[in-house]
Amino acid sequence: MKLVLAPMEGVVDFKMRQLLTNIGGFDLCVTEFVRVIDKCLPTKVFHRYCPELNNNGLTKAGTPVRVQLLGQVADVLAENAVRAIELGSHGIDLNFGCPAKTVNKSRGGAVLLKDPVHMYNIIKAVRDAVDSKHQVSAKIRLGFDDDSNSQEIVDAVVSAGADSIAIHARTKRDGYNPPAYWEKIPPLIKGKNIAVVANGEIWQVEDALLCQTRSQCSDLMLGRGALSHPDLAKKIKAHVNNEQYTGLEWEHIIYHLIHSAIHQDPTQDEKYFASRTKQWLGYLKRQYPQANALFDEIRRLKVKGDVAQVLKKYAKSPQLDSNHSV
Repeated sequence: MKLVLAPMEGVVDFKMRQLLTNIGGFDLCVTEFVRVIDKCLPTKVFHRYCPELNNNGLTKAGTPVRVQLLGQVADVLAENAVRAIELGSHGIDLNFGCPAKTVNKSRGGAVLLKDPVHMYNIIKAVRDAVDSKHQVSAKIRLGFDDDSNSQEIVDAVVSAGADSIAIHARTKRDGYNPPAYWEKIPPLIKGKNIAVVANGEIWQVEDALLCQTRSQCSDLMLGRGALSHPDLAKKIKAHVNNEQYTGLEWEHIIYHLIHSAIHQDPTQDEKYFASRTKQWLGYLKRQYPQANALFDEIRRLKVKGDVAQVLKKYAKSPQLDSNHSV
C-alpha cells in the first residue's frame, strides 16, 4: 500500500510536510495548489510552494513531493506542468476538488466537476506535454452539487490518460462533513486501468482498514487525520505490515513541533510561529486532549520565544526509541 499526504491549502506547507514525513509512513506528498491563470509562472513561485525542489523534489526525510496545479486553461496548465517537472517535481497533480468559493468563482477546483469534457481537455493537454516517465494524477470529488455525474468525471480522468486518481469520497456540497462515501468508489473504477487512491474521514488505523475494504483501494490519502494524529501513517503501515510500533506520546509530538521547520525558519516574523502552533493544536485536540490545555496556555502569546518556552516544558525527545525519527 501507498500513503499520500494530502494537499491542504494554508495548512500543509513544506514545513508541515517536513514535520510529518520526519515522523514517517508517507510515500508521497502533494503540495498546496499552485494557481495558474494565463501564463507560465516564474521559477520563484514553484519554489515558494515547493522548496523541496531545491532538494531534488524530496523532503528532508526523502519523501518525494508532487506539485499540484489548479486552473482552467489547458495549454497554460500544460506549460506550467512541464516547468514544474523541469524543476524537479515528482510528477504533476491536477486539482479538481478544492471547494473554496473564491477558487470556484474563477472556474478552478471543484467547479470543473460540472464539466467533465473540460476536465478531459486539461488532463489530456498536461499528459501530452509531460514526458511519459513522469506521472500525472488528478484529485477529484464525487461531484459538485451531487454525485449524478461521478461516472462521467472518472471516465474523463481515465480516458485523458492520467496515471492515477485520488477520489475524495464526498461532493463539493458535502464539504468536509462526515461521512465519506467510500462504498461509492468501486463501481466508478470497475474495469478501469488506473491507480486509485481513496481519501476522506481517515482519522484512525481502523478507519484506514475500513476505507480499504469499502473502497477496494489499497492506497490511501491522509489529510486532517494526519494533522490530528501525526504518526497515523506510521501506525497504518506498521499494522498492514504486521510490524511492532510504539506510538508517539504527547510529549514526543511537542518535541517534533519544536524541532521542526515551523520553529526554525528565520525568514518568518515572530507572530508566525505562534499562529502556526495554535493552528496545529486546533487539529491535535481531536486525538490529544492535552492540546486543549496547551492551547489555552499559549492563547495570548505572540512571540516565538515565549511560545517555545511553554512548549519545552512538555517536550520529550523520542530519540532513544528506534521507532522514531527526529
